Amino acid sequence: MKDLRKKIIRKSRRIVVKVGSAVVAGPPVDGEHIFDRLASDIRRLRKAGVDVAVVSSGAIALGVRKLGLRERPSTIPERQAVAAVGQGALMASYDAAFNRLGEKAAQVLLTHDDLGSRKRFLNARNTLLTLFRMGIVPVINENDTVAVEEIKFGDNDALSALATNLIEADLLIILSDIDGLYDKDPKKDPSARLVPVVEDVESLRFESLTAVTNSLGTGGIRSKCEAARKAAHFGTATVIANGNMKGVLERVMAGDEVGTLFLPKEDRLTGKKHWIAFSTRPSGRLFVDEGAREALLKGGKSLLPSGVKDVDGSFDAGEVVHCVDHKGMEFARGVANYSSTEIQKIKGLKSAELEKVLGYKVYDEIIHRDNLVVL
Repeated sequence: MKDLRKKIIRKSRRIVVKVGSAVVAGPPVDGEHIFDRLASDIRRLRKAGVDVAVVSSGAIALGVRKLGLRERPSTIPERQAVAAVGQGALMASYDAAFNRLGEKAAQVLLTHDDLGSRKRFLNARNTLLTLFRMGIVPVINENDTVAVEEIKFGDNDALSALATNLIEADLLIILSDIDGLYDKDPKKDPSARLVPVVEDVESLRFESLTAVTNSLGTGGIRSKCEAARKAAHFGTATVIANGNMKGVLERVMAGDEVGTLFLPKEDRLTGKKHWIAFSTRPSGRLFVDEGAREALLKGGKSLLPSGVKDVDGSFDAGEVVHCVDHKGMEFARGVANYSSTEIQKIKGLKSAELEKVLGYKVYDEIIHRDNLVVL
């Protein structure tokens, strides 16, 4: 496994480094703050030809500290206000650290809406790739000052996983205040051992993983493993390691056995299918009959009008929808070629009948197999 780790790291030419709130707001290591350590490590990586995007938490944690609050706010308006205070301090710290080394950083603020729209997703990708070409390090964060529950990623672990598709990264490194994934909860069981490699992230029992680790951040090891799962489906490996360890990024990139390595899936999704599966929030549901369900699951077929039994929700053509069975259980999702109003009219029909009913026929399929992901 050690040779496999080195092989994966060696071929990683573009990486996402996610930095948790507990690391950003943590104490200096040997007198050096995380911003200076990161800037120094990233500078070395860039000189070796590796593109690095940083996904950084910490705006709220720094805002709490700057305002002298005792704890993280509980309501969205309060968190937005505190994030507005902390975001400037966060970016100023990155700017100063990179400037001291003659490097430049750029702030990129995103909400789930930015990645849920295919057009805005591609615009964000173009911006980030242009920053790489200009030799500038992107520092990505969720736009907490405007984000509300329905457009939030959930946490920056999820954002970092989506960023692997956004920049087409080879490796995701999640730096937190934990050493990696343990076989038991190390806070409750002193015999817990660090898991060096997870070969199949789908084999993990996510319900048994701890959800929250500290008062500064919003996610624990569960959200980090979920991020590794999403990245794995894009063919991206993930390393979860302790960001408070001196030289941790350099050690990870040297292929040392630091933290927990999650191997990528061999049957990776294409960039567009990964976007459909993980970046979007479906607008409605299509109830599919058993025959069509089997054709989608086992035959790799498109979803035809004849296989649709009912429609739930209001959506336009081009939006992503759930494909569910008669019990409402989702088994796939994809981009609809027709609106909910149109599908109500053509459900159960053969493709040859569409023009007679609608007066036109744009596509034979409700969802083409190239735009459909089986979950």
